[in-house]
Amino acid sequence: MSPTEEFRRNSDNFCYRHPDRQSFVLCQRCMRTVCSECRTPAAVGVICPECMAQQQAAQTPAQKKAERRWAGRSMTVVASGRPRVTLTIVAVTGLVYIIGLIPGVGRIVSNLLAYNSYFLLPQAGAFQPWRLLTVALVHDGFFHVALNMVALWFIGRSLEPMLGRGRFLALYLLGALGGSVAVTLLAPGVWTVGASGAIFALFGALLVIGRHIGADIRVIGILIAINFAWPFVLAAINAIGSGDFVASLTAVGISWQAHLGGLVTGAVVGLISARTRLASQRGLQIGLLVALSAVLMALLAIPALTFP
Repeated sequence: MSPTEEFRRNSDNFCYRHPDRQSFVLCQRCMRTVCSECRTPAAVGVICPECMAQQQAAQTPAQKKAERRWAGRSMTVVASGRPRVTLTIVAVTGLVYIIGLIPGVGRIVSNLLAYNSYFLLPQAGAFQPWRLLTVALVHDGFFHVALNMVALWFIGRSLEPMLGRGRFLALYLLGALGGSVAVTLLAPGVWTVGASGAIFALFGALLVIGRHIGADIRVIGILIAINFAWPFVLAAINAIGSGDFVASLTAVGISWQAHLGGLVTGAVVGLISARTRLASQRGLQIGLLVALSAVLMALLAIPALTFP
């Protein structure tokens, strides 16, 4: 996304110590914007270097002694600019794909992790809810996993430092869940694999956050439209010969339902993150994300209640 002139003139959108670095995280004490290199995780939110220095200078001798005593066990570290959650997801997904290549193991892995709404029906005798999320770990071939992981890398390395690791991980997981929920409601009984729901959640969040901070979102909007419309374009081309668009769309093998569910979920998470970015709103933010999760889980009850 190319920032607008108004966005560039607003210093609140950039780290106060590194004016060339865009960020979405505020110091919990002075409320100035800080990048991933300049922030230190605190009990609630993060602290910038100046506020950290002031906090340390104000410590009593007893507090300083206790800090030295527990320094070796301290869990407070300065966050680096590396998108660690993004890299971890890529590594874990890649590992699952490699394991799936082992003869005799691949089918077992796919059968355990792939998603089908049938496994959410207790009355069907197979209740395996973990598939709602593990579907993002299994893919149908090298190009499928490669395209998803490349997309994750390009978006994650910008979005993760902007949101913070915890918010980014929550966004990815909720996106995977939202994709599975949409598949449950719109394509019951259909087998699904891939991280498309989670990837489209990143697209949706990036679109909303970009709009909120005044960035030029036209490029990301075009990319979303192209990616979402692609299976329908392929189906339309195939339907020219067969005359059956619905059958052609099914034969394409791309879950537009997961794309839609992930996109909508990601947009909602992005809106929540954009409107509750202050440290004082952290409780509200967590509450809204929990409420979103509850709504998604409640939607899963619809097929179970209507199952004959």
